[in-house]
Amino acid sequence: MRFCLPVAAGAVVSITMTMASLGAESASPGTAAIPAPHVMSVVRTDARTGRLVRSIVVSPNSATRRAATEAEVHAWIEEAAKNFEISPLLVDSVIQVESNYNRFALSPKGAQGLMQLMPATARRFGVRNTFDARQNIEGGVRYLKFLHDTFQDDRLTIAAYNAGEEAVTKYGTVPPYPETVSYVAKVGKKYGQAQRVAAKNKSETKSPEKAQPPEEETRHIVAFLDAEGKLHIATE
Repeated sequence: MRFCLPVAAGAVVSITMTMASLGAESASPGTAAIPAPHVMSVVRTDARTGRLVRSIVVSPNSATRRAATEAEVHAWIEEAAKNFEISPLLVDSVIQVESNYNRFALSPKGAQGLMQLMPATARRFGVRNTFDARQNIEGGVRYLKFLHDTFQDDRLTIAAYNAGEEAVTKYGTVPPYPETVSYVAKVGKKYGQAQRVAAKNKSETKSPEKAQPPEEETRHIVAFLDAEGKLHIATE
């Protein structure tokens, strides 16, 4: 979105937009509609360059202030990951780097929600409201599944999620964009750590408890004389 406005140096212009203009419409099928957050685009004049700089502030309406609980979000991640055969650990790592679990996150480029879906990507994968956490997660996981099926490689999947599949196809590897290289490293590090923790927990769960040595049987020595006066010793 481009603004061409005559603005005096140091001036601030605030433009309020509805989420429909950003690709958000309604809630998940079968759930109550979620009112769109209030979005304000603030255009400022850069004091050094004189250029207009736009930043976007998202303020949820009172009806949308109740954030999904951590348990709900992780349940939706597990559900979507299982349905589309993607590691939930990968999904979790992407969300941490993309939005740090802020469902109202909105980047300067227009990426929206938990998994930072661009409006075109959201429409492509059936997301009608990018600020509905459950829809956003499902759309992001659908996209990850598509990328993984395309490149058959976790590292390239992560790169394509950031730079787009065309860029990865063009270079045949992680595109040499500083942002993408950094993104792959961050997500890859979190994903690797999560995998190691999960493997350790699984190993500890399956490891049988060390068998306790059997208690030694206690025996008593008994001595007695028989009718002939002979001494006999026995244990019991």
